[in-house]
Amino acid sequence: MAVGGWRVLATLPLAALMLAGCSGSGSYIYDWSIFVDAVVRPDGLILTGVWLTLIISVVAQMIGVLLGVFSALGRTARLLPLRVLAGLYVWLFRGTPLLVQLTFFFFGLSVAKIYTWPPIELFGLSISGEIQAGVFALGVNEGAYMSEIVRAGILAVDRGQLEAARSLGMTYRLAMLRVVLPQAARVIIPPLGNEFNNMLKTTSLLVVLGNVPELYVTFSRKNGSGPTSFHPFELFLAAAVWYLLLTTIWSLAQARIERRLSQGDRRDEDRGLLDRLLGTGGKPDARTRGVR
Repeated sequence: MAVGGWRVLATLPLAALMLAGCSGSGSYIYDWSIFVDAVVRPDGLILTGVWLTLIISVVAQMIGVLLGVFSALGRTARLLPLRVLAGLYVWLFRGTPLLVQLTFFFFGLSVAKIYTWPPIELFGLSISGEIQAGVFALGVNEGAYMSEIVRAGILAVDRGQLEAARSLGMTYRLAMLRVVLPQAARVIIPPLGNEFNNMLKTTSLLVVLGNVPELYVTFSRKNGSGPTSFHPFELFLAAAVWYLLLTTIWSLAQARIERRLSQGDRRDEDRGLLDRLLGTGGKPDARTRGVR
């Protein structure tokens, strides 16, 4: 049986256990209309949470990519101070939990009066300090992981490419931008797509900051007040469906991007869309393995 088939069979006992719990005669009263309404007929709060999740993920990922590129260039630079600084950055933010970083940047800096995260007015919208701190922490944390991904992509390009560009009179910076990084993109983009997929889910950690109406925060509030109070099973199952929808849509887009990048690679061209989503239908490719 294919690996994907075993994965499906492995989830059946869990699904059976869930259904058995739903049909039991415990004290918990299930209201499946709450789940259906949250998924099929979402209100404005849920839709706002979905859009905010997407916006936070995109902005934080962009910050992470920029920091990752600069950090990777620093780690491959000839100057020792740059290598040390970039190495310390990666070591620190990969070695400490993201949850700790979130609370440190928002609560720690605010209590110490180093930076209190005042609201920012941008395009007529007020961006709260919690959202600012959350995006900043997610981006800085992501930059440490992107640094390793970008560095692996740069090292995958033959050293002779850089030397040939320098022999033509290009500066190191210009050679990197025009010769090395475009070739490294083929190695960088697949794991970058995986990182963004993870970012969509990691935004749920912003619940610790309070005033961030992200998707998970929205469902937490619905469980705490209003007519849907004390229905965690239905609400958080709906939240899981929404996150699954977002990551599936991105997986489809990522598969299309990877397919364009892998033109000429028969191993990737023979894999169908379902195989790409489930991770079946071929041997693991080093380009798509996560760096975490």
